[in-house]
Parts: sequence; C-alpha cells; structure tokens
Amino acid sequence: MRSRAPYLVGRDSQLSELRRALPEAREHRGGVVFLVGEAGIGKSRLAAEAVGIAFDSGMRVLRGRSSTTGPAVPFRPLTEALMSLFRSGEPLDDLPLGPYRSVLGRLIPDWNTGTQESSSMLVLGEAVLRLLIATGRERGQLLLLEDLHEADPETLAVVEYLVDNLEHTPVLLLATIHTEPCDALDLAASAQRRGVGTLLELPPLTRPEVGRMIAAQLGTEPERVPAPALDRLWDDSAGSPFLVEELLQGMISSGALVRGDEGWTVVGDLRSDVSTALARGILRRIDRLGSQGLTLLSAAAVFGRRFPLTVLQRMTGIDDRGLLTHLHAGVAAQLVVPDEPAPDWYAFRHRLTVEALFTQLTPANRAELSGRAADAVQELHPELTGEWCSLAAGLRLEAGDLAEAGRLFAEAGRRALADGNIGSAVALLDRAERLLSGTQDTAHRAGVLEALLPALAEAGEFTRAFGLAEQLNALGGSGLSAPRLAALHTRLAKVAHVAGRWADGNRQIARARAVLGTAPDERHTAPVDVAAAYLALDTPGPDRSQQAEKLARTALHTAERHDLPTVVCQAWELLATLTREGDFDEATAMLERALYTAEKHQLPLQRMYALTRLGGNAWLTEGETAPLLAARGEALRLGSATIVHTIDGILVLDAVLRADFPAARTAAEECLTVVRRLRLAPTIRYVLLAQATLAAHQGDRAAMDLALSAFAEWDGRGSQEEPLTLGLARAFCALMEEDRSGAVRELRAVSALERANPSTYHLSGHYGIGLFLDVLAKDAGREGHAEIAATAPGRMRWNRQFVLLAEAVLLGREGRPGQAAAVVEQALRLAGPYPTALHLGLRLVAEAAHEDGWGEPVAWLRRAEHHFHQSSVPDVANACRAALRRMGAPVHQHRSGTSRIPESLRAQGITVREYEVFQLLAERLSNRDIAERLFISPRTVEKHIASLITKTGHHNRSALCDLSASF
Repeated sequence: MRSRAPYLVGRDSQLSELRRALPEAREHRGGVVFLVGEAGIGKSRLAAEAVGIAFDSGMRVLRGRSSTTGPAVPFRPLTEALMSLFRSGEPLDDLPLGPYRSVLGRLIPDWNTGTQESSSMLVLGEAVLRLLIATGRERGQLLLLEDLHEADPETLAVVEYLVDNLEHTPVLLLATIHTEPCDALDLAASAQRRGVGTLLELPPLTRPEVGRMIAAQLGTEPERVPAPALDRLWDDSAGSPFLVEELLQGMISSGALVRGDEGWTVVGDLRSDVSTALARGILRRIDRLGSQGLTLLSAAAVFGRRFPLTVLQRMTGIDDRGLLTHLHAGVAAQLVVPDEPAPDWYAFRHRLTVEALFTQLTPANRAELSGRAADAVQELHPELTGEWCSLAAGLRLEAGDLAEAGRLFAEAGRRALADGNIGSAVALLDRAERLLSGTQDTAHRAGVLEALLPALAEAGEFTRAFGLAEQLNALGGSGLSAPRLAALHTRLAKVAHVAGRWADGNRQIARARAVLGTAPDERHTAPVDVAAAYLALDTPGPDRSQQAEKLARTALHTAERHDLPTVVCQAWELLATLTREGDFDEATAMLERALYTAEKHQLPLQRMYALTRLGGNAWLTEGETAPLLAARGEALRLGSATIVHTIDGILVLDAVLRADFPAARTAAEECLTVVRRLRLAPTIRYVLLAQATLAAHQGDRAAMDLALSAFAEWDGRGSQEEPLTLGLARAFCALMEEDRSGAVRELRAVSALERANPSTYHLSGHYGIGLFLDVLAKDAGREGHAEIAATAPGRMRWNRQFVLLAEAVLLGREGRPGQAAAVVEQALRLAGPYPTALHLGLRLVAEAAHEDGWGEPVAWLRRAEHHFHQSSVPDVANACRAALRRMGAPVHQHRSGTSRIPESLRAQGITVREYEVFQLLAERLSNRDIAERLFISPRTVEKHIASLITKTGHHNRSALCDLSASF
C-alpha cells in the first residue's frame, strides 16, 4: 500500500488552468493564480504538481513560504524565494537592474550594501518585478509563495504590486491561501474582481473522488474498495484528501483493513474519533522511526511546522549521521519534507502532524523542549538577526519565561518600527507590552511603551494608545527614572497631537516638564520642546505661531548640539510649515534638510513626514498631486494610517477645487467612514471642510451648512481649518448666490478669525478671492494689490489666479487695455485645472472690463453663462445673461446641441443652427447645397453666413470656409 495517492484526484479543472498559465508565462504572458482552500485540501500537492510541470518545461522555479511560527517576519517568503537565485550558480551581477539593485538589498543579503534602503514599497515592488523579469526572460519563471495567509503586511504590499504588473512578463505567480478571512484572501478576491488574477478554489472531494483516491493509495480499482471503508472514510474526512490518507493509514495500521487473496477486506471496527485516529496513525508511523526519531521530531515540533536543522541538532545533541538518517526516514514516511527554498530547513508535511506530536507531550515536556530550543537559537545566533529574534521570543513564551519573551518581542518590535514596518511593529510591541505588564521589569516596560505609543498613533489606534496612559501613572511610582518617564509622557503628547486632542497633549507636556524638574538635562528637554511646539500650533490663541516657532527653534538648536536626529527632523518640518507664509523656497529647503537627515540616520517615518510636507508644498504652489501620491504610497508601505488618510483629505479637496464633484463626493464619504472610526479629528475636520466646499461650489447652502455643523462638533472652533470654512465654503456659496456683499462679509470674518487664531492654511481667501473682490469694489488699489502679490501665499496657484485677475482690473482702470487682456489670459491658463474658479473669475472680471473698455467681456460672459447653466448654478447663469443684455449682446436660448459647439465659437455667440451651417462650409458647398442638407431655404443660409462672418471677424466666405476646415 502506498503512503499517499500516486496522482492527483478531483483537481482536473485546476490542473488544466495551471497547464494553460505556465506556457503562457514562458511566452511573456504572465499572470497570477491563487490556490484557495482549507487546511489539508491539497493546495500544496497541487502547487507541487505545478512545480513539476514547470521544471519539465525548462522553467525556473522560485519558492518561498510564510512563517507559521510566532509573528510574521517582514518579507520572509520573498527573501526565501529570491535567495534560491543565488544558489543556482548563475552570474547575477550583470542583470540590467540599475538603481534597483541596491533597493533589493532589503530582501537579498548578497546585495545589501550595509546602508538601510528607505525607498517606497512601490519602488521595492518594481525592483522585485524587474529582477523576476530579468531572470526569467529566457525560459519563464514560476514564483511559488506558500501559506500567503501567514504573510506580513509588507510582503502583501509587494505581492499586490506584482499582481497588478505581471501581465506582460515571463513570470507566473502561484500562491496558496487558507479560506479563513485574512488580508491575503482579500487581495486574491480583489485581483479576481479586477481581472488581474485567477482564484482557484479547491472544494472537498466528492464521494466518487474519495473512492478513486482510496483505490489509488491501496493499489486497486475503485470498484474493489470495500464499501464500509469508503463509507467511513467519506463520512470522517468530509472530502479532505489529507484526512483520507491519514485515516486510511490508521485503518490499516490498526488491522481493521487488511489485504488478502481476494483484495482488501474490513475485519475490524472502523469507527473512531477522527482527531484520535489521526494522532494514532501519525504516531504509529513515528514509532517506526524508533525512540530517537520520536525524540527528534518532538523537539522539531516546538518550532512549529518549519524547523532549522542546525538548531535542532544543537538542542538534541544528535550527531550528523543520526540526524540525516532519521530525517530521511521521516521523509520516506511522508511526515516531513525538505523546505527546498530555505537551506538547512525542513517542514512537517501538515500542521496536523505537529498537533499529533503534541498529544504525546506533557505541558512540562513541551515547555522544557521550547526552552532548550530557545537556548540553541541564542547560542547559534547570539545577535538574533532577522527572524531569529521573534522565533526565540515565541519559544521563550512556550517555555513559560514571560519576562524574557516580552523582552525579545520588544526588541523584534523596535527593529520592525526602525525599518518602517508599522503593522508588524504594533503586533510585536503589543505582545511584548502584555507580557511585561505582569512583571516588575519597569525599565523594559517603559522601553516597550516608548516604541508602542508612536506606532499605535501611526496605525490610527488612538483608543488603545490613550488606554496606556494609566500605565504611565503606575510606572511613575515604580522607581522609573525621570527622563524615561518624561519620554513616555512626551510620546503620549505626540499621540494626542496626531489625534487632534491638543488639550490632552498639553497636559502630558506639563507632566513631562514636572517630572524633569527645574534644571533638566537639555538632551531630555529637546524632545519635549518639539512636541510642545506642535501642540502650541494646534492650541487656539493669537500668538500660537510665535510660540510654536520659538519652541521648535529651541528644540532644533539643542538637538543639533546633541545629535538627536529625530528631533532635528521634527523641528525642521514644523519650521517649514511656519515659514511658507513668508518664503516657499526657504520652507522647501527646510524640508529637504529634514529629508536628508532622515535618510542619513535611517529614519523611515521621518522621511515619510518630510515627503508628505514636500508633496503638500507642491500641491499648494503648482497644484500638482503626484508628489502627494508618492508620499501616500510610502505611507501605505510603512502602514501609517494617519498619513494615508491625511493625504486622502487633501486629495478630496483637490477634487472639489477641480470641479470633479462626483469623485470628490465618493472619496469624502469613504474617507470619513474610516477616520470617524479612528477618531482622527484633524482629518475629519479637513474632509468635512471639503464636503462643505463641495456643496458651496454648487450653490447648495443647505448641504454646506450640514457639513459645517458636523465640522463644529469635531472641535472646529479655533482650529487651523476654521478659516477655510469661511473662505472656501461660505464666501464661495455667497458668490454662487450672486451675493457679493455677503461674500465680502465672510472674508472680513476670515481676517478677524486669523488675527485671533493664526492659521498655517493660506487658501481662506485673504490672499486671493478677497483681494479680487476688494479691487472690483475699489476698496483696494495698487498698494494693497502689491502687498498681497509679493507674499508667498499670494503665489499659490489657487490664490494666484485671483491675484492676476485683480491686476487685470487695475491695468484696465489705468488705461492699459492690452496688458489687462494679456494678464487675464495668463490667469485663465493658471486657472485651467479649476473650472468653477475660472468661470467665476470670468463672470466677475467681465463687467469691470466692459466698464473700462478692454478685453472680451461679452465672450467671457457667454463662456461663464454656459458653464454655470451646465453646472445647474442658476443665480450665476442668470446674472451672466442679465449682464449680456445690459451690454446689448444677444442672449441665446439653450437648445439641444449647444454643448457640441466648440467653446471658442460659443463664446462668440454662434447658435446651434449657425454652427450646423459653419460645419458644412468646410466642404465649400453652395448655399443651395447647404439648404438641401439642412432642409432650410438658401436665403436663410445666406443670413446665417453673414452672421458667422460678423461674429468670427472673418471678412469673406473663403476665410470662413478655411476656419471651418481647421476644426
């Protein structure tokens, strides 16, 4: 009898899909296949079959498996898979990878330059993709990632990038995933929905398929399988291939199913508890390996499904020959298999084998073995690099050494946080905190909290972070040093800043200063000062900007003297925010210093913050979103939920200003759903502001008031965002209602508000639309205009369009019509991305231009009227029509077909019928021919052509025909 079926049963359709996908990959039509099913359903067996097909066809195979013991290790399966490239003996140094080679040092030790690469996850994903393409170009490549459900968030981010970009490559990605809900399963389902991946579910075997599998294992025909055995195996296995094999072996080992001259016969009781039967069947096979084999595999089981041979040998003391002999016997008994992509590692064939081994270990035996395993790991790998640290932590936990386990989990968490792997860091540090909370080791508990608090803030887990405040009070009375306790209060103050809870943050700062005393070491005050600076800027008050700058500069100078790079970065970032009101170039230079410091000292979170602020500056000055999107990708890679959602809020407002109202509405609702759950107050306020602006720009006062009411509930009064609610929302809503005086009142309120609570947001109207309205009303002249135009906020793209329109009005009044018209054209180019602002500007400037006799006020009003009519803003559309009538210009009805007229012709007043005649002039038809085409009289055609000549300024029919042909 065979220990397993010699061929796959019941997987014909899945195997056919793999046989199709593999040759396509060799022809550079790569893709992704996910094998999804419950434990024991045959995912690994099907994956092994795919590996065999790939090898037979000459393809290269790379294999990696996620960790199944302890916390997930960042990039484990990718590193394991890619490392096999270097064991092939093929030269890899000449691969065309360019700058991506150094990026891959994060995954491949051979290419690690010794300096931390802090490139974004997108760049890392692209680097892996290029390596796979380069090494698979000649013969195709299969990348097999097993147990992806156990993968860390960082691995899944790279896999997601690969999924989206493998279509035209020589690479097939094959991954196995359990059916339990997890991020990997969500990724697979999303890939299938988007058409970039294939999800193959492996269902349980049917009863006939179970019969065929039993027959294959017994070496007989399906019809010769004893019916009672088939019935029992079908009932007990529920169609699981692994259970069929194990239970069948248990029947044979117990003597209940025997082979005679007439074939296989049932001679005993087949009934038994499934778990008991499995354990007995597995242990019978292990017993055949002898007592030393049982000891060896029991020791291996404490590592989990995978185990390292060198560590196993050290903990058991078995010699090389004995080790290999028992391993080979275990392989022959289908108990263990070589973990091929990883040298020196083996794996149990199924996790149920581990569970069966544990049934014969007492808790004391298991704890003793785990302790010996941890000792062996630390003897062989004293630095506990890579995954060894979390593995040793898990073993110490199983051994019952909670304090040492907590310390090791803490170290693994700090390393993950230093590498920017926030998701892994939170999981490891949280585990360490829970373990150490029951010990008297206050120093290590404090160290864990110092790392855990900022990690929780970045992950958006504010409730959990503030829940740790009580532990700070407890630590204060347990002999913890003043600097350590002050550092913890400072960390919690930073969490409060991120959450928008400035009052709580200021209380923590006060406690930190009280703990440090009256003459503290300035190395300990610098982190407090920079945290206090951020909170000062959040705290309402007329001098908050000055207070924040003073604290930030003090912290910066101290940090530079004492080599505190994190504080240096934080100080430069805040100073850049304060400086951009005076000089954007200087602000950008400060952020570049922060970025340089972060990269020099390998501070991925500070690098992300610097990139985010640089992206914000690019958005304000040029209206560009690409740098912000790049920063968002970096935040996603690091797992910083707060920055991701902060940038999402900016992008929502950007969509509103660009008049992409449907996309803005959807994005705002999606973002609010998440940030309200996280209680991320600054982002909630920003998105509500964007929603209010969205309603205002459509003239929907009721919806605007509803959003602003919600804004006020989230501590909106005195916040940095409050002035924007007046300038971007209320003032614009008044203008959409043709209430210019109401808009001016709102903008006057902005000035008063910013005097009471200065804001670092400069889109509230003072530097843009407010100036324009004042110039139109003759409340501001050259001096006032020059003052605003010279400021850095006055040069922001959104503000600059209105500053230019104000200048055009002043030039027109000064009798310089040509210059005025040229400046309007410049303003229109700048306003191109912002349709609402552009057409509002045309509506407002047209009347001033008409009054002073310059520009094209009629064309501008027609263009604005058409826009606001199409946008369903009737007050402004009607005002444009009234202004056209006052100028003596004809006002055309909005007939069907108006939208087909090019904007330049529509601005000249060309009607739908005139445009139909105009289009036919390109063919140089006679009046009679045009009349026949349009079913009108030649006389009517003649009148339309005369009108077209007048409106377009072309002096004859021939020139008009040339113009028509140019469209």
